[in-house]
Amino acid sequence: MRKLAESAGYTVAGEMEQIREADSRYQIGRGKVEELAQLVKETNAEKVVFDNPLKPVQAYNLAKATDVEAIDRFQLILEIFTKRATTTEAQMQIQLARLRYDLAQAKDRIRLSMKGEQPGFMGSGAYEVDVYYESVKREMHAIRRKLKKIRGKRILHRERRTELGFSTISLAGYTNAGKSSLFNALTTESVPINSTLFTTLSTTTRLVEFSKKKFLLTDTVGFIDRLPLTLIEAFHSTLEETIYANLIVLVVDASEPLSAMEKKLTVCFETIDRIGASGIPIIIAFNKIDLLSEEEIKQKLGDLREKALNAVPISALHGTNFDRLKNEVLRILKNYVRASFSVPMTEQVMPFISWLFRSTDVRKAEYTADSVNVVFEASPELAERVRNRVEAFKGRFEKNAE
Repeated sequence: MRKLAESAGYTVAGEMEQIREADSRYQIGRGKVEELAQLVKETNAEKVVFDNPLKPVQAYNLAKATDVEAIDRFQLILEIFTKRATTTEAQMQIQLARLRYDLAQAKDRIRLSMKGEQPGFMGSGAYEVDVYYESVKREMHAIRRKLKKIRGKRILHRERRTELGFSTISLAGYTNAGKSSLFNALTTESVPINSTLFTTLSTTTRLVEFSKKKFLLTDTVGFIDRLPLTLIEAFHSTLEETIYANLIVLVVDASEPLSAMEKKLTVCFETIDRIGASGIPIIIAFNKIDLLSEEEIKQKLGDLREKALNAVPISALHGTNFDRLKNEVLRILKNYVRASFSVPMTEQVMPFISWLFRSTDVRKAEYTADSVNVVFEASPELAERVRNRVEAFKGRFEKNAE
């Protein structure tokens, strides 16, 4: 909660905790409300943030008792998302999540406004629930329609990448684990990096090459404990990039205490399962090992060996163990086949040969006066495309070439 608040731009002035059954009027007990009001006064706080979900009547009663606005965890995360969203898609997804949230609480909020207890809600006067429902539903429908168009473009891009025959790798993990730093290091890109939570809210995909084999690497939205289902649903089109990956590199901050690492690993696995990506192979990248001693690294790898199979300790900042990480990727995505072909030398063949050098791992190319002889490695799908092109050129194709 402290990190979330700081990521939203707040300075934490004080903290309070109570363990009891939720109070219908305030969420916390009346005595605790008095303590909270005193803490707000002493610290000159401007807002109160609850980790628990707040009903509209509870938020109203707390605001009345403390003289400052009261919000819950979901609203805080929405604030962060709203500040960080840079693409039209992300902005629309956040607006959709906000509308769903408002719709779920509409009855209570309208009841308060009609009693005059929530001035400013939808202007002045009395409002019918069904009128508000229809207004929100129309707006949600319009956003979904626009998102559907964007999703259609994303599907076309994905199909195009599939046609090119590249395997896809998705960088996933708890927010602030260092996914974007690893992405930048592997791709020489410069996607935004920040120590606050949820820096990345939209995906970025780039072509990378490991040992002359080409892959598509995608940086994705970070996971967080108890991420509201509404937000997962709103960001479904973005999270699809993880679902359709051939491999997930799950980035974990190894510099944190063991208990925090275990908890965040559990959250990541649960989220991967919720979005339908649990059947995809996973490599665990233990990031930020530059902040640990050799003994600490060994200890954590040993303690987490049951949860973290295929674990590779790395430092995205210093490029430590990148060769080991790449070799692990190659080991899992080892479905490349070797093939050879011979085609007559023509003007039409040379653009095809240039494309082959860009798209596959060409191991040998020999040019004679009347033909081109090539040995290459590629995914089975791409190798089949090469076969079709070779046969169209009246050439000879052979798989499993030496």
